[in-house]
Amino acid sequence: MIEVNNLTKYFGPFKVLDDINISIKPGSIYGLLGPNGAGKTTLIKHLAGVYRPDSGTVKIIDEQVYENPKVKSSLIYIPDDLYFFNQYSIKEASKFYARIYPNWNQERFDSLKEYFPLDINNRISKLSKGMQKQVAFWLGICTMPKVMILDEPVDGLDPVMRKKIWNLMLQDVSERKTTILVSSHNLRELEDVCCHIGIIYDGKMVVQRELDNLKTNIHKIQVAFESDFNQLLQGFEVLHNSKNGSVNTLVVRGDKEELLNTLKKANPLILDVLSLTLEEVFIYELGGLGYEINNVTI
Repeated sequence: MIEVNNLTKYFGPFKVLDDINISIKPGSIYGLLGPNGAGKTTLIKHLAGVYRPDSGTVKIIDEQVYENPKVKSSLIYIPDDLYFFNQYSIKEASKFYARIYPNWNQERFDSLKEYFPLDINNRISKLSKGMQKQVAFWLGICTMPKVMILDEPVDGLDPVMRKKIWNLMLQDVSERKTTILVSSHNLRELEDVCCHIGIIYDGKMVVQRELDNLKTNIHKIQVAFESDFNQLLQGFEVLHNSKNGSVNTLVVRGDKEELLNTLKKANPLILDVLSLTLEEVFIYELGGLGYEINNVTI
């Protein structure tokens, strides 16, 4: 459904994207993660057909996206910084969308009037950011898109509306096999909805994996010994090691069973395996690349 091959982009002398490769299957949700300035929005604008690749290809439904009205009519791009025609009301915007999107569903638009508590005669530019986000999703979902490209999609929405909008999108993923690529700093939210995760850093894709498999080679363990145990960890990649009293909290990359067996041989006083969150995986994956949390005293 979405295929990015060897995508590279320069802005002047700066290489913003460096040989990016992505493959996303129909009916899946792909979470794009990365620190500020990593290249997420630049990548997203290539997927939406806003930017022309300097090299490589960006295809959706087996066709190049850039300057391809046919492909663009089957996708919706909702950026963080929204734009609507200044004088348009919600009703007038819906008529505009109906003219340019061949699969516009007026019946769906009308049925969602009760879902979104907004007056369709209100001028969109006069609405709050959160209300404008609701309008963007209301209109976007009614185009019956095959692909949704979302950049910080629910930022500015209250928790109830966030849940309602995700419910609508998940329904389309399930019933219509809509494909979604979403970039967000709300990793807890992505953890609930994404099938696959990609982490971009310094213009390079450094991690791509199914969400379930992302956690299989990184383990969080609480352990306590009567004596020093650091020599036991030789051969393992320790991403984090902190101590609270006699209890050490470790985050280690490697084979889980091999790690536990090694620690058990030294007869630990405590040995517990803890669940890793997506936020922790993100922090520790990038920590190994030099993007890590450092305590600062001011």
